[in-house]
Amino acid sequence: MSEGKNLVGVDIGSSSIKVCQLKEGRKGYGLVRLGYAPLPPQTIVDGHVMNSQAVIEGLNRLFAEAKIKQKEVALSISGQAVIIRKITVPMMTAAELDEQIQWEAEQHIPFDIKDVHVDYEVLRRRPEAGQMDLLLVAAKRDEINDYTQIAKSAKLKPLVVDIDAFTVQNLFEMNRGIPPDQTFAIINVGASLASINIVSRGASAFTRDIANGGNYITEQIQKQLGVPFEQAEEFKCASATGGPGSVPALVPQVIDAVCDSIAGEIQRSLDFFLATSGEAEMDRIFLTGGTSMLPSLAAAVGRRSRVAVEVIQPMEKISIDAKEVNPQLIQTRAAQFCVALGLGMRKDREKRL
Repeated sequence: MSEGKNLVGVDIGSSSIKVCQLKEGRKGYGLVRLGYAPLPPQTIVDGHVMNSQAVIEGLNRLFAEAKIKQKEVALSISGQAVIIRKITVPMMTAAELDEQIQWEAEQHIPFDIKDVHVDYEVLRRRPEAGQMDLLLVAAKRDEINDYTQIAKSAKLKPLVVDIDAFTVQNLFEMNRGIPPDQTFAIINVGASLASINIVSRGASAFTRDIANGGNYITEQIQKQLGVPFEQAEEFKCASATGGPGSVPALVPQVIDAVCDSIAGEIQRSLDFFLATSGEAEMDRIFLTGGTSMLPSLAAAVGRRSRVAVEVIQPMEKISIDAKEVNPQLIQTRAAQFCVALGLGMRKDREKRL
């Protein structure tokens, strides 16, 4: 349940910054502002900001170019700085849970509890068993502080820090709804990470980040062809759009091989979930993120999992204010905006259920 105005969604990724401003009306969400800026290589490595000045300058430029005057923003983090666990605790009141949650977190989080910020969501209450299921999230304070400090240095006001996998799930739920009787995976494959979120019985049941994505494909093209990173990236993107004869013959072979490798890692996570959860099967796999635009990836994931795979577009139910939004940016990069769009759905005043 939420009220107030939408925050500006700011996705600081390993290869680019994406910002979007949504407005919620009676007919749903409308996209009113949008911006994209690539970041120099090695600006962010393994989730750590190595070149904060490049990010601050990128944010300033984007907000100016997209004419976004609002300063209140929602950010997100992912990767090794975040631990997500589904746990079961005895039934208790909200006040008791708030008091108890730090102790519970210490039992499940492999970090020093003083170094992390802990949050939770009640997934299911089971009074007949005297238990309740929680989604427990711990994020390293240093990482949160780094990102919020960068936003503040860019004259922004960060009010929310979310987790990539959950922002994508919120966007998916707005577009498609969450079937209560199905088990499915939403996999967001970006430049450096593939975030896996398995939703079962209406709630997130398993999340894992794989340290592999589109940059690894580009690096392999660079290595095999002996070309600069930027040239390899161009070849990869041209291959995704299917321009005949526009790329060397070796490029599709490299893409196929690396996509199969990424699909193998994804499959190991899916197998682990099925083996430990008691669920019989996966109903469907949904792919999104910039790297999902490579047809080889969906084909490889489907081949390995033997489950129907669908590449989803993040703006299925979001209308576009054509006056201020660059249509070419939407056409070429929509899949890269799923985290920013999910963040843009957050509000400046939100209530915990």
